[in-house]
Amino acid sequence: MKARWAKHTLKFRKAAQTSRGAYLEKPAYYLYLSEANNDFVAIGECGLLPGLSYDDKPGYEQQLDRLVNAINDKESLPPLHEWPSIALGLEMALLNLKHGEDGIIFPSAFTKGEDAIPINGLVWMDSAQNMQQQIEEKLREGFSCIKLKIGAIEFERELALLASIRERFGPGEIEIRVDANGAFKPGEAKEKLQKLAAFELHSIEQPIMAGQWEDMAALCAESPVPIALDEELIGLIDAEEREAAMEHIKPQAIVLKPSLLGAFSVSDEWIQLAEDYGARWWITSALESNVGLNAIAQYAYACGGSEQQGLGTGRLYTNNVEGPLEIRDGHLHHLPKRNWDYSVLP
Repeated sequence: MKARWAKHTLKFRKAAQTSRGAYLEKPAYYLYLSEANNDFVAIGECGLLPGLSYDDKPGYEQQLDRLVNAINDKESLPPLHEWPSIALGLEMALLNLKHGEDGIIFPSAFTKGEDAIPINGLVWMDSAQNMQQQIEEKLREGFSCIKLKIGAIEFERELALLASIRERFGPGEIEIRVDANGAFKPGEAKEKLQKLAAFELHSIEQPIMAGQWEDMAALCAESPVPIALDEELIGLIDAEEREAAMEHIKPQAIVLKPSLLGAFSVSDEWIQLAEDYGARWWITSALESNVGLNAIAQYAYACGGSEQQGLGTGRLYTNNVEGPLEIRDGHLHHLPKRNWDYSVLP
């Protein structure tokens, strides 16, 4: 087996606003694997997310070098539990190599084009006017689940946006999720959750910043809106830490972002923990290119689950990899007759 890696900088069509700041571009690292006497080259994406990934730290590219050199020199692979996005990129590439077909990671009815994945329509932080426009676009596009990023504009304006949806659609027609990305202060979160409850929300992701287990546990025990942990899961490398978080906080749900958690097997462990503790779960991409989004979507389909997934980031970039993914009528489709075009990648 031979390996190499390459970096590609993804360019956003429009600044992606979060409560942590705006993204204009994002690095993506690709791991390529091939075998002797076989022309097929497998690809996996190491989806590093600056400012959020546990492995956003010095030595990232050196770790990729160590991994590639170990593969090429037929040596033992370096441990990757401290490098979650690299661990996932390697697993993607190995699974792709195993199946020997462009973009196939977990073969299924989804990859055959026989079934689709219901997803939420994501409304990014922006001015109230632009967020309203995004909401209207998602409704026109047929989404039955709308997710709003909140925490960047005045809270009362965000409540007005939610009201604009609920005045027209009940919870049985349009599901509403909100994601605060830790924007609320612990002292104000309870009051804000009470106000949000008026709109019969599906859930709120990460109302306060991660690492405040006592405050988060108290909110989960009292909140009238189901709370889903998101950033809280990042950096919990050991199985004992993961179980301790679930035991202490007792969330109503967790959001799984494989690029931030590690190999798919780590997400499997989180799913089992969620089910053990009676929490719901769903899977979300984390600003990967279509290469990573494709693999995560296939994994999400293979996992089953009854929740709408968060897999709608493929149209964010001007220089994305073109492939068979298509969003239509609030669902992510895989079109097997549409070929991959990796020409933008190094």
